Amino acid sequence: MSRIGNNPVVIPQGVTVDIKDGVVTVKGKLGELSQNFDSVDIKVEDGNVMVTRSSDTKDQKAKHGLYRSLMRNMIEGVSKGWTKQLELVGVGYRASNQGQKLELALGFSHAIVLELAPEVNVETVSEKGKNPIIKLTSHDKQLVGQVAAKIRGFRRPEPYKGKGIKFVGEVLRRKAGKSA
Repeated sequence: MSRIGNNPVVIPQGVTVDIKDGVVTVKGKLGELSQNFDSVDIKVEDGNVMVTRSSDTKDQKAKHGLYRSLMRNMIEGVSKGWTKQLELVGVGYRASNQGQKLELALGFSHAIVLELAPEVNVETVSEKGKNPIIKLTSHDKQLVGQVAAKIRGFRRPEPYKGKGIKFVGEVLRRKAGKSA
């Protein structure tokens, strides 16, 4: 029995959920998302979305809670949106954007220019005396996480000085340096 899968997902005002042939489309003020849900039954009743399974096969048990979480993420994304913030820690590390192009200076011999998807809004904040911050916002949680992971992958935080690109609020495990 899936405890997460049995919980209903509340549909907020201004969000519509349409179900046709196993494809669920969620529309809201921030955009529209579609997802194919194949092995579970999805019903909209009394302003809630219920995810149920028709049998207790291993495949359906495994996907019950997953599909409920995906549904919740879609509904929350089109109503509120998702945000990820990345912090650049290191001397000379800079970030700037012109529209959907993000330019990163991360200590390499060249600048890294990344063209972002139109669904992801990017904003860079550079204040004197503070580390530069990259803010990524979108209605698609999976896309924001994927873009943030790609940016972080250019220069992962290293454990000795903590230099690199890290998520805001992320706690890094630090190592002691050489002992003489």
